[in-house]
Amino acid sequence: MRRQLTVLGLTGAALVAFGSTALAASSSVPGTVSSGKVKLAVRSAPTPAAPAVGSLRNGAKLSLVCSVRGPKTKGRVRTTDRWDRLTSGAYVSDAYVSRRKTVPACPTPAPSASPSVTPSATPSLIVPPTGAVPVGTWVNPVPGKGTSGFRTVSRPTHDGIDIMAARETPIRAAAAGTVITVVCNTSGPSCDVDGSPSIKGCGWYVEIQHAGDIVTRYCHMVRQPDVTVGQQVTAGQTIGHVGTSGNSSGPHLHFEVHYGRPATRLNAIDPVPFMRTAGAPVA
Repeated sequence: MRRQLTVLGLTGAALVAFGSTALAASSSVPGTVSSGKVKLAVRSAPTPAAPAVGSLRNGAKLSLVCSVRGPKTKGRVRTTDRWDRLTSGAYVSDAYVSRRKTVPACPTPAPSASPSVTPSATPSLIVPPTGAVPVGTWVNPVPGKGTSGFRTVSRPTHDGIDIMAARETPIRAAAAGTVITVVCNTSGPSCDVDGSPSIKGCGWYVEIQHAGDIVTRYCHMVRQPDVTVGQQVTAGQTIGHVGTSGNSSGPHLHFEVHYGRPATRLNAIDPVPFMRTAGAPVA
């Protein structure tokens, strides 16, 4: 029986596993979620428009590192434009946080030495260490070349690349690993129908955890993937088929690579140089 899910997110417990993006908690301010019967969204940036990377139940304990200004929110505790950064590097609205101490302001980022650098040329936040990706053990997930790049000027929030391919083209696991996510993610009625640019979400998608703390994501599949959570897969094994579910204007594979788990905007890396280094170029 197929299960339709419409949210990207992980439990609060999973957020502590942000890996190398986590911040020191030695000087953090303790807090408690006060959200009533609903869960408090944990977001990748200090704005309600940012992708949710998890959620926390009412009463959950927090460690608040610092706060930044953002869109004003009227919550159960206060009305405020402050957003608190957690030790994971993600953010929650301070309007739903009970605390006894004031959360210090986050340090102002140093000005860029090269203000003319475009988002597409900006280095990724995280780079896997040398040797983390064994060459010769990776494969191109679908035949073809990438057509829409990673965080380009026109699409600065595009956290992967698009590889054009015909509907029903087999999608292969880029490397051996364990399937950790099989989800339908759409604002539309179903992932079993074609999506459109006006619909939000990744459609049917799969995430695979690989050696070296690498996670790959495969989006917009035509139907429920061929694999299940917990399944071990080999490099080149078919995990699903190309489609256009979710936020999509035509059949293609949206392919992402992340260094760390859970896979979020904070740990996405450009798949093109990564796959080139792995010996399986996609562009």
